[in-house]
Amino acid sequence: MKKYVQRLRETFPHDDPRRKNPSVRDVTGWLTRHPDSLDADRTQRLKEILARCPELARTAEHVRAFAELMNNCQGRHLGQWIERVQADDLPALHSFVNGLGQDLDAVVAGLRLRYSSGAVEGHNNKIKMLKRQMFGRANFDLLRKRVLLAARGRS
Repeated sequence: MKKYVQRLRETFPHDDPRRKNPSVRDVTGWLTRHPDSLDADRTQRLKEILARCPELARTAEHVRAFAELMNNCQGRHLGQWIERVQADDLPALHSFVNGLGQDLDAVVAGLRLRYSSGAVEGHNNKIKMLKRQMFGRANFDLLRKRVLLAARGRS
């Protein structure tokens, strides 16, 4: 049987299977990652997608520029970025910019200062997860012990 199948494969060669189209999640991930972290295949596929959709290409440029502001703590350039986005006809980004404008001072401070509440948010998330796991199973004393052990890194 194996020899028969081998002869068939040699006689009737087939092309490589077609790649499936990338999902919205895939493309979003490619856009939000640093371009250097994408392999050659994904980089090429993203270039093809951006070439077919100019609005998405402009959105990608704005997203990458904002990521650079965030990563390099360049809050002083946020106003210029907002002006460039508002000059472009991208309604989704306009609503994002309007949201930033509602508390612009806090956003600029968050992008300028080196301080972060990330550690506190991480602890809050861990406590909420423990609370959800314990719901309806045990009393407050056991929850308290689990929270304290989690803070020490033992749970």
